Amino acid sequence: MMNLRRLLVATLMGLVCGFICVGLASSSPGELPTPVVFQIVAERTLIGVAIGISCLRLGHWTIHGLVIGTVFSFPLAFSGLMAPDSPEFSKPAMFVMTIGFGAVYGLLIELVTSVLFRAKNRNA
Repeated sequence: MMNLRRLLVATLMGLVCGFICVGLASSSPGELPTPVVFQIVAERTLIGVAIGISCLRLGHWTIHGLVIGTVFSFPLAFSGLMAPDSPEFSKPAMFVMTIGFGAVYGLLIELVTSVLFRAKNRNA
């Protein structure tokens, strides 16, 4: 049975992480296109939803957050390869950073959900 509290907390944390990610991404020169902003927020929110509904048995909550965050960051990372060249970051660096930040966001979402709000994954 799905834990509704876990789903809500994880989804809201994913949304917060999405806005944090947009803030970090918009610190580079030039304006961030609106579709990219929506994609970033949606992708990070999706990590929260996936953590909230996941029934994977990966052991400790840290591993669960890292794995879900990493896996669900791949679509955003691949779309970043199609972005125009930037003098600050190469495309491969952006790819790796997107996946790395996704793992960190997954870990943070899982930390807040499982530890702070005590909405643990019942299947783990």
